[in-house]
Amino acid sequence: MKIKVHSAESIRLNSSSRKPWNTKLRKFRKLWISCALGLALFLVPLLALHPAAQAQTYSETVIYSFNGGAGGTEPLFSGVVRDEAGNFYGTTSSGGAFNFGTVFKVDPSGNETVLHSFGEGFDGRTPYGALVMDESGNLYGTTVNGGNRNAECHTGCGIVFEIDVAGNMKTLHRFSGPDGASPIGGLIRDTAGNLYGTAETGGRYHSGTIFKLDPTGAESVLYSFAGPPDGDYPEAGLILDAVGNLYGTTAGGGTIGAGTVFELNASGHETVLHSFGGTSDGSDPMAPLFRASNGDLYGTTFSGGASIGTIFKVDASGNEKVLHTFDGSSGAYPEGALVSDSQGNLYGTTIQGGPGGIAGGILYEITLQGVFSPVYAFPGEPSGGGSPAGPLLMDSAGNFYGTTASGGTTGNGTVYKLTR
Repeated sequence: MKIKVHSAESIRLNSSSRKPWNTKLRKFRKLWISCALGLALFLVPLLALHPAAQAQTYSETVIYSFNGGAGGTEPLFSGVVRDEAGNFYGTTSSGGAFNFGTVFKVDPSGNETVLHSFGEGFDGRTPYGALVMDESGNLYGTTVNGGNRNAECHTGCGIVFEIDVAGNMKTLHRFSGPDGASPIGGLIRDTAGNLYGTAETGGRYHSGTIFKLDPTGAESVLYSFAGPPDGDYPEAGLILDAVGNLYGTTAGGGTIGAGTVFELNASGHETVLHSFGGTSDGSDPMAPLFRASNGDLYGTTFSGGASIGTIFKVDASGNEKVLHTFDGSSGAYPEGALVSDSQGNLYGTTIQGGPGGIAGGILYEITLQGVFSPVYAFPGEPSGGGSPAGPLLMDSAGNFYGTTASGGTTGNGTVYKLTR
């Protein structure tokens, strides 16, 4: 058995006794929220705080607060997708009829419908990642556990599922271990209807895989990570360029085990573009990348820098530049994917930190040149969301939508809107 300790926030165990490490992270997040102010004051020298007004460019509307029971709780990395009628769809990691998570719908008036509760029979359990929607409104996602139970995965290695807006769900693929296990990140879909994603463990070397499902549900393993100096434990979703190259991150692996940025070309050849050094240039990248029109890749590390995360750029030659180091007052522990506005400015979230000692996380803006601004501080329960870990959805007016893993009226998370 291989035991890998990455940080105080995560312990990853490989082989059949390994439990998905994000379960542990979820417990730490609960602790962070319960003592948020005290922890923020511990992490952040007060003299370094930005004025609180700097982080209030946007105002928050809580569209829905999760109730912690049958309606679902803790939409960890879900975020939301939106249909043409303005309905929002996402997942919760727990709650529902069997307490193993849900697929939910929230209408524009804030009414929630649970489309599916996970956990029955060989169904999936514990969906973490974001959903992707096709042209007909069908939704696709993954669960970390459930499906086939075997010697490698005692609670199941996870599934890929499809669900329509009426709640009819079918399992497209059940992971078995050699083809991957514990798919944490969300899926992407190409124009031909193929789905691509990562599994955190499993594969030939038990260090994770990149997989593809064709429109019939047939799975193929595009790449098995080999561990250091290759990548190890891919936790984020992928991005796809116009010629079929895939880009992503691994939370471990690389030259010292602090994670990588990688490219997988259309022929299945993988290149490690950058190995993180674990200190000044960051460690533990857990979010999908953003690719600019010139091919530069932008992303975040969950730790490293001043120990609580960075924003980085990697050019086509693999040269990395740290654009911002989080210090607590400017946010802490960035997790969600970066999104871009029409001017090329990038936006993202942190699950903790904020100006003035606010510890519910922030929305930030950063230019491609690295000019950083915190633009909203999440207050946490009961007035707003807290710990926004999932991806952002931006509309044509520049408003943002997403989920928080905590906060809201009962502390079990929210679907929110941020308006400038």
